[in-house]
Amino acid sequence: MKLRSSIAFICILASVSVTISESLSQQEQLSAYEVLEKYDLPVGLLPKGATGCELNEKNGHFTAYLNGTCYFSIESYELKYKSTIKGVISKGKLSKLKGISVKIEVLWLKIVEVTRDGDDLQFSVGVASAGFSVDSFSESPQCGVDSIATIS
Repeated sequence: MKLRSSIAFICILASVSVTISESLSQQEQLSAYEVLEKYDLPVGLLPKGATGCELNEKNGHFTAYLNGTCYFSIESYELKYKSTIKGVISKGKLSKLKGISVKIEVLWLKIVEVTRDGDDLQFSVGVASAGFSVDSFSESPQCGVDSIATIS
C-alpha cells in the first residue's frame, strides 16, 4: 500500500511540475518584436502582424511568422517578406537570413544579414550592402497579405 501511495504522490508531483513549467514558459514567451528589442535591433525590421516566433537562446536561431507574403518600400527599395523569416540573432545582428528579399532594378536579391552599427543599419545581400538610419525602423511598417506599404 505504501508503494502505491508513493507512486501516486510522485505522479501527482510530476504533473504539477510539468504544469508549472509550461505556465512559466508561456509567460516568458516573447513576441518577435520583443526579441528584436532584446538584441538591440529595431522592431521595424519586421512588418506589423507577426503571428509568432521561436528563439533558441543557446544558438541564436530565430524564426518569425507572418500571415502571408508582405511587400513594402523603404526609400527607393522594395522589400518582400515571406511568411516565415529565419536567421541567427545576436546583439545588433541578424545573420544567415532566409525569407527577406530586396528588389534592385529588376532582380530580387536575398538579404542575408542586417547589422546595427550605432544609429545605422547595414543590409547585406552578400556582394553589396545598403545603409539606413535606425530611426527609419522605429515602427513596424503596415502591410497585409500581398500588399504594399511605404516607409519614408
